[in-house]
Amino acid sequence: MAVSAFTGLSVVSLLSLGYLSWDWTRPNQLENEAGGAATQPQRPPHVVFIMTDDQGYNDIGYHSGDIRTPTLDRLAAEGVKLENYYTQPICTPSRSQFITGRYQIHTGLQHSIIHPRQPNCLPLDVPTLPQRLQELGYSTHMVGKWHLGFYKRDCLPTRRGFHTYLGSLTGSVDYYTYHSCDGPGVCGYDLREGEKVAWSQAGKYSTHLYTQRVRKILASHDPAAQPLFIFLSFQAVHTPLQSPRSYVYPYRQMGNVERRKYAAMVAAVDEAVHNVTYALRKYGYYRNTVLIFSTDNGGQPLFGGSNWPLRGRKGTYWEGGIRGVGFVHSPLLRRKRRVSRALLHVTDWYPTLVRLAGGNASEGLDGHDAWAAISEGRESPRLEILHNIDPLQKRVRHGSLRRGWGIWDTAVQAAVRVGDWKLLTGDPGYGDWTPPQTLPSFPGAWWDLERYTQTRKSLWLFNVTADPYERNDLSAVRPDVAKQLLARLAYYNRTSVPVRYPTEDPRAEPRFNGGAWGPWAADEEAELEPRRKVPHKKGKAKKRKCKHCRMRAFFKKLNTRMMSNRI
Repeated sequence: MAVSAFTGLSVVSLLSLGYLSWDWTRPNQLENEAGGAATQPQRPPHVVFIMTDDQGYNDIGYHSGDIRTPTLDRLAAEGVKLENYYTQPICTPSRSQFITGRYQIHTGLQHSIIHPRQPNCLPLDVPTLPQRLQELGYSTHMVGKWHLGFYKRDCLPTRRGFHTYLGSLTGSVDYYTYHSCDGPGVCGYDLREGEKVAWSQAGKYSTHLYTQRVRKILASHDPAAQPLFIFLSFQAVHTPLQSPRSYVYPYRQMGNVERRKYAAMVAAVDEAVHNVTYALRKYGYYRNTVLIFSTDNGGQPLFGGSNWPLRGRKGTYWEGGIRGVGFVHSPLLRRKRRVSRALLHVTDWYPTLVRLAGGNASEGLDGHDAWAAISEGRESPRLEILHNIDPLQKRVRHGSLRRGWGIWDTAVQAAVRVGDWKLLTGDPGYGDWTPPQTLPSFPGAWWDLERYTQTRKSLWLFNVTADPYERNDLSAVRPDVAKQLLARLAYYNRTSVPVRYPTEDPRAEPRFNGGAWGPWAADEEAELEPRRKVPHKKGKAKKRKCKHCRMRAFFKKLNTRMMSNRI
């Protein structure tokens, strides 16, 4: 009965948007039909973009029952909440797509993250958002986590469009010591002021340090003389779970220790945003500022995060991994105090902010100017999202071209959203529904979880408008829709560039670079050739003796894939 209801709704939604008459092998045909540019402010606005790390859908006050974020709640309530907004499932892809306006299949970063010892970074020939804003007369500043590669000086934030930079280059550091490790014994200091190591800042809690830097920038700049762009990229609330004790105390009754520490870190971020917005008002920026808040991906329940009631977690293509927390707060909004369900993606910020700054969007972007949808409540110019196609991700054994009706090999990890519909192939990642605070003591509470047990599938189809929790797979009852979305994957795959995922370079180790992470390759060294997928070797692999094999098999049979977190 439920399936038939979803099916009826889905047919209406498809017909109403004319999807069934599309040529599914061509680019988005409605890209320039919906929306239209909103009225531009008389002066280019100041832009403050705040990004948190690993903050889940259920990790903000207006979604959560156990975490309090009064500042974020107020700013969102007075602005526009983005409730149909998508990021990528892990750090590097979200950040690269934000700063370039391009899908990761078009920058070669479609597989995993950029690891500290990889000679890899955001492609140097791809223009970035801060570079475009500099051309339009902006003063540009970045504070916080970079995670877009640093093997050459040309890869550093100050060479990619930011006038100033204070932050960490790798993906995860200690919040006080700024030490970062990339495997046992491969550790180094990771905090930079511009292009120099900021040794003197060690000992300061990073959320506080970054907030103080933003307030210093605001205090020293003349808001009437030049527009300002600040990218505040908090390390929080990524592991390690660290915060001053004063933030933990209000959550002392919380039973789940990991969740308690995590909530304290969110509280520190909330206070930091309060201090930033206070500075915007104090120094005369507020009336002409657009403040954007966004997470970079879903939360990690193993370390206190929560995406409930969405399915999945960080590192997966289920809604819990990619449905982002986001809002826009600004006096320049035409229609405030509302919830927007316009379909938006992290790539949309590039053209949206460039157009707000008075420029024209560059060619070759995958993002759309969404200011009219955000500010005025118009229809979104975006009708589809390519979540990703990853040819290097391990293929699933039970996927095939035949199972994709000869259109697409379902063994390949991929995901696409078109209108109300979302299709996934290959291995989308860990797919359970994890309520908050259910894992205080593994493995006791784990057995009571609702677990996903269909292990031999390689194709899923959901109407995520009617079924946002992805509980009703409609691939068997709507093969017509599945084929259409598979055709979209095939189209996007033809436009992709080779994957950039080089092997690690031992020269990167901090012990060879003064004890700190930083550029190690000469500027004149040529960029390495992109890596193409290496075919799996045929033949049986030799069995290795392992005293833990029986235990691993036991956990595998019980579907406790919680133990195999890859990110």
